[in-house]
Amino acid sequence: MAESLKEKTAKGLFWGAMNNGAMQVIGLAFGIVLGRLLSKADFGMMAMINVFPLIAIALQNSGFASAIGNLKNPTANDYNSVFWFNIIVGTSLYVILFFCAPFIADFYHDERLVNLCRLAFVNILFSSFGTAQAAYLFKNLMVKQQAKASIVAVLISSTVGALMAWQGFAYWSLAMQGVTYVGINTLLVWHYSHWRPSWKIDFTPVRTMFPFSFKIAATTIATKINDNVMNILLGRFYTNAVTGSYNQAYQWNSKCYLLLQGMLNPVIQPVLVDLSGDRERQLNAFRKMVRFIAFLSFPLLFGLGMVSREFIVITLTEKWLSSAEILRMLCIGGSVMPLYTLFSNVVITKGKSGIYFWCTVSLSVVQIALMLLLYPYGIHTMVCAYVALTIFWMFIWYGLSYRFIGYKPWDFFKDVCPFVLAALGVMSVVYVVTMGIGNLPLLLLSRVVLAAGLYYVVMRIAKVKILDECLNFVLKRKK
Repeated sequence: MAESLKEKTAKGLFWGAMNNGAMQVIGLAFGIVLGRLLSKADFGMMAMINVFPLIAIALQNSGFASAIGNLKNPTANDYNSVFWFNIIVGTSLYVILFFCAPFIADFYHDERLVNLCRLAFVNILFSSFGTAQAAYLFKNLMVKQQAKASIVAVLISSTVGALMAWQGFAYWSLAMQGVTYVGINTLLVWHYSHWRPSWKIDFTPVRTMFPFSFKIAATTIATKINDNVMNILLGRFYTNAVTGSYNQAYQWNSKCYLLLQGMLNPVIQPVLVDLSGDRERQLNAFRKMVRFIAFLSFPLLFGLGMVSREFIVITLTEKWLSSAEILRMLCIGGSVMPLYTLFSNVVITKGKSGIYFWCTVSLSVVQIALMLLLYPYGIHTMVCAYVALTIFWMFIWYGLSYRFIGYKPWDFFKDVCPFVLAALGVMSVVYVVTMGIGNLPLLLLSRVVLAAGLYYVVMRIAKVKILDECLNFVLKRKK
């Protein structure tokens, strides 16, 4: 019997949660190991160059995965056209960046970056072979297969990185970890995808999708710049160690909100596109996603901010203490990032790639200008401005979702604010109650247990429906 859209969505959420839960647990474990083995400068070296392969991969993909996701019934020829386009563009971009490595090293005043770039940028080649297959899994809601590929890839690559760091390879271990992850993941999406390329190459579908997909690609590039602008400027105007401190805090913050984003990303676009003919059902499904995110995101990120100091010192040692205060600030912005992503996806599902592009590029321009203006005042001033701008821009995306699917401000208030207030109240009470505990491990454990228990009690007393739905779904999966 064919699965209903509701069943597919539920399974997609479950496997999205399994995927991101496993990846974040693995990332947590190996992140601690690497944080102890490597220096701030080692992390700073990789943070400074990460933006280049990310931009190149965005150019190589050119938004065709999203374009295929918006097609009702993509054909084998559509996938084949995207596949060969990616191979050609990916290979060309790697060659260009290979010869541009000395210029990147000159920008950061560090000749060691030449060879590091040439190794790290191999990601671009490996990624080009898997885009069409990944698009096939995405379009067909094969979230379980995507989860298996990601989990195996992150486990193997993290092991490689940790072993190399233990053997004294310093920043090379981080570069090799990234290359291994992309290579293994590409092999596995090939294994799980039912589609295979042919030698009959026709770029007509690519040309047809290009007006939409190009704007998605340009938007992705702007997003990657937004995500890495702090690393770029800190690497240019400060030291590798300062860049590494910020990047460590940024990575822990992003691990938390990406856990939630990753649960929803595989299902948001396919589900909203399938419900595009029924506006009321589409809005109801969307509101349930908003409540689900708010229910988890605010306590998770506010909680991480509350325990940031003891968490960093216990797991990574006091050499990373400078990252703790930065992490606390970043968690405020990180709490709205899943909503930010959800609202922006509404624009994509409506086929408004032009609006998506200009909204993201506008953020990029404002953020770069703001950071250039504030960098002389220190890293903490820059981080505060970065967080404030993230929250402000979330409301910009919300305004667009209101325009396209009629998500009213009062409904948004009812769906989100109770969870914000509950999370703030719980974390404030727990912070005050546990202030007198001097032992860091006991303090961390006490705050985590008390915060989780108190938040659950508050949700029970308030009779929050989304809690019951989550518990029922988990219990059903166990049975």
